[in-house]
Amino acid sequence: MLLKEVELGEEVRLALPTGEVALRGQAEGVVVEGRLLPSWAVEGPYFALEKRPYRGGLVARVEGGRLLLVNVLPLEDYLLGVLPAEMPASFPEEALKAQAVLARTFAVRRLNPLAPYDLCATEACQVYLGLSAETPRHERAVRATEGRVLSYAGQVASALYHADSGGMTAGSEEVFRKALPYLRPRPDPYAKGPKSVWQQAVRPEEAARALRALGYAPRGDDPPQVLEKSPSGRAWRVRLLGVEVRGPEAQRLLRLMGLPSAMAEFQGWLALGRGAGHGVGLSQWGAKGMAERGYGYREILGHYFPGTLLSPLEVAAR
Repeated sequence: MLLKEVELGEEVRLALPTGEVALRGQAEGVVVEGRLLPSWAVEGPYFALEKRPYRGGLVARVEGGRLLLVNVLPLEDYLLGVLPAEMPASFPEEALKAQAVLARTFAVRRLNPLAPYDLCATEACQVYLGLSAETPRHERAVRATEGRVLSYAGQVASALYHADSGGMTAGSEEVFRKALPYLRPRPDPYAKGPKSVWQQAVRPEEAARALRALGYAPRGDDPPQVLEKSPSGRAWRVRLLGVEVRGPEAQRLLRLMGLPSAMAEFQGWLALGRGAGHGVGLSQWGAKGMAERGYGYREILGHYFPGTLLSPLEVAAR
């Protein structure tokens, strides 16, 4: 678990059970309290970085011209610091269990013994907040589903999730270009989150920046217009500022413009939309709604990932 990348020469201070330690990276390795080492590790059982405590140990090594600080800990302990960051403790227990299974599946699918680390601690992977974020409700959900992952055809499934589908989840090919049989558009009538319906003004300069980020040069001043929608109702062909963008890039464009989701239409420079996030896989607010209506976590997962199985980790990871 990559906690932080640090510029070479920048000092980092860690709080360990035995006291505080200062270290910094340089081209030849890691300098710890004045000693140069190829790499440096501490086993734990805990430590603190920038006043945030973490379970497990830490490995510091220099790669790619930067000092990498990697938290090393068991999978189930890692989930204790992920689940609170990904789903509020106020959500029903069955929704929390479904999220725990997905967080575990997401992590297992990305394990790579040859890489310097498996996951990052940000939204680019799963948000990981460490020991101080843990709560009893989140821990119960992790323990109740311990060792269970989603699988499809004997392989660990792609466990994608988002905040709110806006009423219909997206097929995986709409966002990630690859159609998976268990990530199809699904009705999501119970998703009633704060972003289920929204409107947001877009400034032309924001739209121009988003186009340039995708490699397009603005050629006009016309406002956004959705010309075609995907099977799930998301933007599939968009024209703005004299440029037309199609397919998954159209959805990415709307997200780069700062909109909560690509399920949107435009009235001039005003976006009117539904949902939050990419829309693929489990809708967290939809899971909340299903749990409040008596559905168990297995039924919730079965709805959003049809055809998958809830499998023991040792079976799915073969």
